[in-house]
Amino acid sequence: MSQEHARTEGQGKATHVGLDLEHDYRFRVDFGAHHEPLVMDEPPPLGNNDGPNASAVLAAAVGNCLSASLLYCLRKARIEVDGMHTDVRVSLARNEAGRLRVSAIRVELQPRVTDETSGRVERCRQLFEDFCVVTESVRTGIDVEVIVSPESAAPPVAEPHP
Repeated sequence: MSQEHARTEGQGKATHVGLDLEHDYRFRVDFGAHHEPLVMDEPPPLGNNDGPNASAVLAAAVGNCLSASLLYCLRKARIEVDGMHTDVRVSLARNEAGRLRVSAIRVELQPRVTDETSGRVERCRQLFEDFCVVTESVRTGIDVEVIVSPESAAPPVAEPHP
């Protein structure tokens, strides 16, 4: 892939994800035909903890994006990566109104590489974060437009009396 193609590849594209309530606070997330659905849920007392909650999925998105970005840089630098572990910790805190918010995300990436590549690894360490779409978007803030469009639930159908 050329640098120009890589630079313009995602422009104008959008990702669509659908969520459907299954029960309680459990949602089934549909990523489209090529991906398995994901179950998300809230921990008790709201939900049953049947899947990750939104904070955990945000942590996974940031961690995955940084991991992929670092891996891409290492491979472009011809550094053989023999595995990678990424640990993401999300800190929650209450804002002035007492609402719980994600206050910090700490990501530790541990690629397994040979010692003789340490200079090239350092170069990637200096560069890779800037290419992570999700992390840099979270850092700078994302414009979120929210539209609520209620649908009327169908009234229960009365059974005919014999």
